[in-house]
Formats: sequence, C-alpha cells, structure tokens
Amino acid sequence: MPSGAEVAKSKGAEVPNLKSKIKSMPDTQISAIICTHNRDTYLGAAIDSLLAQDFAADFEIVVVDNGSSDRTREVVEQRSHNPRLKYVFEPTIGLSVARNTGAKVASGDILAYLDDDAVASKGWLQVLYFAYYNNSKLAIAGGKVTLLWPPEIEQPRWLSPGLAANLGAYDLGDSIIYIEQPGLTPRGLNYSIRRSFLEEIGGFDPHLGRVGKNLLSNEELQMTEFALQRNWQVAYLPEALVAHNVAPERLQRSWFLNRGWWQGISECYREELAGKAGIAQLQRGSERFVRGLYKALQYFSDPAERFDKLVYAYGQIGYLNAAIQGLLSTSNKK
Repeated sequence: MPSGAEVAKSKGAEVPNLKSKIKSMPDTQISAIICTHNRDTYLGAAIDSLLAQDFAADFEIVVVDNGSSDRTREVVEQRSHNPRLKYVFEPTIGLSVARNTGAKVASGDILAYLDDDAVASKGWLQVLYFAYYNNSKLAIAGGKVTLLWPPEIEQPRWLSPGLAANLGAYDLGDSIIYIEQPGLTPRGLNYSIRRSFLEEIGGFDPHLGRVGKNLLSNEELQMTEFALQRNWQVAYLPEALVAHNVAPERLQRSWFLNRGWWQGISECYREELAGKAGIAQLQRGSERFVRGLYKALQYFSDPAERFDKLVYAYGQIGYLNAAIQGLLSTSNKK
C-alpha cells in the first residue's frame, strides 16, 4: 500500500489489513477502481453500478478517497457489507497519484477505472475483460460515453460536439476500433489498462492529470503514445458503455474557457516530458492561436462552433504562458 494510505473503518470497527485480505482471496479477474475527490453526491450511484455488474468471475471494487472532506467515507461505509468493496484513503491530491494508489491496492491483472460521477452499464466489466482475455497485446481499452444532463436542463445552443467531449462524451461508432492516433484515445472516465503494461511504463505520470481544481489533462493521451511506441494495442469498445453526469456548474462558458486554458498547459507539459520543449513551442502556439481566432470569425453565425474555436484559441494562450515559463526557468538555470 502506498505511503500515507489508510484503510477505512467499517461500521465502527477497523477493517482487517487490506493486503492480507487480498492474499486470501481467490484470483481476481478484474479490478474496478473509482478515484474520488469530494463527489459524495454522485459517488453512491457510481459504486452501485459496479456492485450490480453482470460478471460471472471474481472482481473487486476499490474506492480511492483522494483527500475528500465531504461524506465520501460515509457513502462507502454504507455499502461496506459487500465483500467486493474496498476503501483506501490517499492524502496526496492528484488524479494520477490516486490512480497509482488504486493500482497498488488492487489485485486484478486488468484495472478498470470509472469516474466518481459516472455510471457503468451492467456488462461494462464483462466487455472489458473479454477484450483483454482474447488479445494478449491489448494494453488499454475504453468504451462509449454518453452524457446525463441535470434535471430540466438541455444541451446549450453554444455547446458544440467538440466541446461536449470536454464533458466526457466519446463515441467512435458501433464497431470495435484499434486506436492509431493518440488524439482518439479512450476517455479517462471509462478507461482500463493492463497491469503489466502500467508497470512497464512506471505508472501514471503525476505531472499530468487533474490536481484539485486545476484541470491538467492529457495523461491518457500520453499512455496511448507509450503503448503504440512499444507495440501494444489500444482499443475502443462501443459496448463498454458508461454514462457521465454533467454537473450544472460545468454548463457555464467560463468553465469551458478554464478547461481550454488547462488543456493548453497540459499539452505544453506533455511536450516537455517528451523532450520537445523549446523556442519552437512559441511558434506552434502562436500559429494555433491565430488559427483559432480565424476559424472563430469563419463560424461567426454559428454560436456553437464559434465558441468552440474561441476556447481553442484561449487554450493556446495557456500553452504559450506555460512555454514561456518553461523557457525562463531553463534560462535561469544556466
């Protein structure tokens, strides 16, 4: 278990040592992992969707409480009578940190990550497991994601299909696709990975992925790049269906602008980690910024596409800001 992690109390009594429980369990075919931070409103439904899985073999559910201060622990304890369910507290804030904690605690060879505000279809684990069982070269797989809108709220007119993807929407059709372009990689809210591959690359990179309220991303894109570079395969599985709740606060233009800003920063960091940082980033970011503004003007009469391009352009400001800071930091070290 990672340093700093603590196992929850169950109904007032200490839960037995998690590692000893895992060793005594029969072989677990797949581990479902929920990493959560202050989402007690949605968490119960996410856990219940996993407890209701139509999966014939053995599986477990690991909830990683990533420094929550709400009722997260209580929500898990309300379901602690189910032996499949385990809880671990990870105090270091960060999605990638929490994912790595979940992987260390879990006992399955296949790790299936479900967001704390998502609901898995009943056959989710079965579809994922069969895909890995039938293909020893499969490293990463994820499925279709639909959106669950808040009651009495419809999709805004200014929300394009591209920006809907920022809410988690992901649909590449109704056939299995093997991903060759990292930009098409499965969404993190409906995501699975083979343990041996994760160990091969050293786990999820804590420099990428959400940390508290910042919206760093691109960790799944990076993982797909690693997989393809090492001759592993990445698959889209349409029948591994998950529905994602759209929080009301995300239906504000300001949220999408903030999301675009952090997307730009994430892309800059990813390039730095790949050894592609440098003065060329300023040219790339500037060209993309101008292109975004130009396309916004082209779509002036279409509110959805116009806002989409403005978010893209705003993201390039975030990218340029991070690139300049990186160059200044490198210069100061010389």
